[in-house]
Amino acid sequence: MSYASRYLRLMDPFMEGIDVTNVQERLSELGYYQGPINGIYDRETIDAVRDFQLEFGLVADGVVGPQTWNAIGLSPESFEFFDNQYTIAVDIDELELLLYEADSIINSYPVAVGKPLTPTPIGNWRIIQKVENPGGPFGARWMRISVPWGGYGIHGTNAPGSIGTASSNGCIRMFNEDVIELYDIVPLGTEVIITGSVFTGRVLFLGVEPGSDIRTVQDILQRLGYYQGPLTNEYTEAVRDAVIRFQEDYGLVVDGVVGENTYQALQKMNAVIIDDRQP
Repeated sequence: MSYASRYLRLMDPFMEGIDVTNVQERLSELGYYQGPINGIYDRETIDAVRDFQLEFGLVADGVVGPQTWNAIGLSPESFEFFDNQYTIAVDIDELELLLYEADSIINSYPVAVGKPLTPTPIGNWRIIQKVENPGGPFGARWMRISVPWGGYGIHGTNAPGSIGTASSNGCIRMFNEDVIELYDIVPLGTEVIITGSVFTGRVLFLGVEPGSDIRTVQDILQRLGYYQGPLTNEYTEAVRDAVIRFQEDYGLVVDGVVGENTYQALQKMNAVIIDDRQP
């Protein structure tokens, strides 16, 4: 499993973006938000998120993370797709997006993808939303994909120098002229196939096979002050003990196992401590 491109939370200045707009629109539809749909994660929006979280038995912290994304239901599971003319294929390792018409490649584009700590989610998805000129870090176009645990999309950028690198919070960035071209070709429902070698969030425990995902957890725990050992690919007793201390502090099941809830808590706290707000 992978997690959302960013956690929406109270920051100074306020976080802004199309993902905030999505939250405001959906909470307005559900009757929790009466403010302007302005894409600003301000106190009125946070209060609406908290009210929603209380109603649905979630931790009412005003932070939109994976569980709140799921509950809000911004990625409709019942979306019906009728167009199979085009397919988008993104290769994380090659930093490339290919556009297929039937079985033929009709164009290729360089992209930026997620950083190791905030990977782009591999899998088969669909385009479920298209927005023109979202602005800011989203550039000229935004196309949301149907990842059910957060606000991932294919979009333009105000940082063209990042294209060709692993530098995003999980979204797929394109040059603005490229994303405009792609946007004008592909309809809603277009399949998006993302492949490559990324941190996938398997359950980690003492004795699990070594892997780069363990190093990722070590890095977060070290950043948060729970782990002082070397960054390796092994889930050692020292790593387990650091996980236990983290779980104790954050009200999680204290078992030394990094599963879904512990991943979410680690990712949330990492986003806060590094002041990360970009898509």
